[in-house]
Amino acid sequence: MSRQIVLDLLNRKPVSRPPVMPITMMLAADFAEIPYGEYARDYKKLAEGQIRTAEFFGFDFVSGISDPAREAADFGAAIHFFDNQPPAIDENNALLKDPATLATLKCPDPLGGGRMSDRVNAIALMKERAGNDFAVEGWVEGPCAEGADLRGINHLMMDFFDDENFVRDLFTIVTDNAIAFAEAQIDAGADIIGVGDAAASLINPDLFAEFVLPEEKRLCDAIHSAGAFVRLHICGNISGSLKHIKTAGFDIVDIDYLVDLAGAREITGEKQILLGNIDPVSIVKNSTPEKIKIALADCRNAAGENYIIGAGCEIPRGTAYENVKAFREFADAI
Repeated sequence: MSRQIVLDLLNRKPVSRPPVMPITMMLAADFAEIPYGEYARDYKKLAEGQIRTAEFFGFDFVSGISDPAREAADFGAAIHFFDNQPPAIDENNALLKDPATLATLKCPDPLGGGRMSDRVNAIALMKERAGNDFAVEGWVEGPCAEGADLRGINHLMMDFFDDENFVRDLFTIVTDNAIAFAEAQIDAGADIIGVGDAAASLINPDLFAEFVLPEEKRLCDAIHSAGAFVRLHICGNISGSLKHIKTAGFDIVDIDYLVDLAGAREITGEKQILLGNIDPVSIVKNSTPEKIKIALADCRNAAGENYIIGAGCEIPRGTAYENVKAFREFADAI
């Protein structure tokens, strides 16, 4: 039933209620009593945490998202791992600190036994165990996010002005890699591929249109060709870039709380499926179920029927369970 609600909305069919698809990573690991370092590095534990969380809180999907360092690790970037925190990329020793290194960079095999393989295995296991009940979501990094992971965010921001050709070449190879990674997850059973491109919120709309949009569209088109739907997740204020994002063809566009949802609906049009928008900290974590439901009602009024229930970004670790349950409670009351 849950999976069908998601697929029906994505296929523009009538649904009895909005799907519930908030991002949970650390909360899911904590709920399943799994240290986050193990959750991010052991596909069996990630799948267990996602399935248990979806069942308990009434979500309509399970997701392979865990951290942004999977592709970077397989490219050869230096990664710091922790017992109970997400892995982190060592920006001080970025893989492409010397831009000349790009000429030697090769796309890793997503089935080669590295961290990308671990996510593919998580998708396959979630599909096997829960794929008839929940929509299964894979995840890849978008061009700007992965470019920043490999080059270092500060260097990349300067590259847009100092070395345009380097940025274009970098975004081409990381998008090639994202396509291969997405296709492997689709083959493993993913219904949806999430594209995380947080760094893209840091550049102006003109740079977004020139450098990021063509590669995001190429990635989106490839995922559609492979048979899955696509969800774009860019943390931060993307108000200025929405006029470009709407042309890329994403099935779902996440809207962070910094963006006016009514304005996003006006820009993207009534057919675009929008997700989220409520503040993950002040409303979801530090509020009450009643206030969360009021905020969700405001979101649905602003977004209309083509809306998926979620927060602006990840539901924070430590959020009270009754607050998390409010998402599905709101959906069921419609």
